[in-house]
Amino acid sequence: MREAHAEDARSQARRLIRDLLGEDRPTAARLLGQARAVLGGDRAERAAGLAREAPLTRRSSELAAVAALHVGTADLGGEWWTRSRGGKQPPPDEVLATAMAVEPWSDLTVLEMLAAWISDDVADALWGPPAGSADLNSWQAEDRVEVPGDARAGERLVVAFDAGGRLDAVVVARGDGRLGSNLDFGSLRYSRPAEAQWSWGVAAGLGPHPLPGENPDPYAEPVDAAVSAALRDWAVRHGATGEIAGPDWEVRGDVVAAVERVDWMWRSAEWFAWWRVAAALIDGDEEHLTARLMDLASAP
Repeated sequence: MREAHAEDARSQARRLIRDLLGEDRPTAARLLGQARAVLGGDRAERAAGLAREAPLTRRSSELAAVAALHVGTADLGGEWWTRSRGGKQPPPDEVLATAMAVEPWSDLTVLEMLAAWISDDVADALWGPPAGSADLNSWQAEDRVEVPGDARAGERLVVAFDAGGRLDAVVVARGDGRLGSNLDFGSLRYSRPAEAQWSWGVAAGLGPHPLPGENPDPYAEPVDAAVSAALRDWAVRHGATGEIAGPDWEVRGDVVAAVERVDWMWRSAEWFAWWRVAAALIDGDEEHLTARLMDLASAP
């Protein structure tokens, strides 16, 4: 069932990315080529450089953020890059150049931070500034946002829940005469940059995602044969025989492709130990590889 859900998500993502970027099978080279035409050469090269510097397990996420910036810039125009946020933060061009943290996204990478920023700005341009925000980890509908003093029953308030994500809260009259609000989950929507970021990452998957002109190719770097054999054997013992079929895992790109075939994120909790070893192997994280191998050895 979970595998079917994963394939449904991929199909939806491919439809979205085809509508947004005209890509049936997104690749890093095609994305960066399109981004160069919209962002300009300097910004696109800086973005490509940041993606190149990220761990290989993070590269897909960084490129997905580039997709958001591409679509968002097409929506708002290149002037977006030169304007500060509320007059308090530096303009996006400076953030991109200096890797400066911007609240409230300082826990994200530079590209993810800029993608969140432009996703929210496009959402505000479409639906107006939000009257409040709600954490949708809780699906309680009643009184999740404060109702403005001049609100009237029946009025709809825009509520933020994610970068670029919005839904409406309907103002209602409660039995005691006060005004409250009910979230309308049917009104949930995302701005186009947010949709591009999600759909590119899901449709393209973990990779491999070689970048134009990248030399040496990080995906061609050899991996420890004993570790890759242990990973493969564990996966086969736990029912991934067909998904693991193919050549031995000799280089990082082989491990990336294997992880992509296994669909580890939809499996049971013990597969997380397998993923942690695979991620350390892909990223060349020798510091944590031994400890994570021990965790895998103790997994059911």
